[in-house]
Amino acid sequence: QVQLVESGGGLVQAGGSLRLSCAASGFTSDYYAIGWFRQAPGKEREGVSCIGSLESYRRYSDSVKGRFTISRDYAKNTVYLQMNSLKSEDTGVYYCAAAQAGYGCYEAGARAMIRPEYDYWGQGTQVTVSS
Repeated sequence: QVQLVESGGGLVQAGGSLRLSCAASGFTSDYYAIGWFRQAPGKEREGVSCIGSLESYRRYSDSVKGRFTISRDYAKNTVYLQMNSLKSEDTGVYYCAAAQAGYGCYEAGARAMIRPEYDYWGQGTQVTVSS
């Protein structure tokens, strides 16, 4: 059974850091693009960062570039999102998702992440940044 489980969310003050984890089971995530999305109350789910299959490339939204870092641990079948210099506008539920290689996360182009192309989703972890 394919499963993605996020963890690491919580309450942090502005300027602080959190590291989110996305543990995959039931499939080998190496050959999938993994994306992190977030959804703030009353807003649409937006792409934050993604990493291509076999760590071929990484993309970040403009709002998090320079503050967030996405990485993979192949041995643990886990993808991480290190979030530094957090701001109140980073508050939301963070989801990880997996897309088949060649989809979902694009190395070039205006649209780095195509949400409908992600096949598997986790249930999300809440991140709250207090100002």
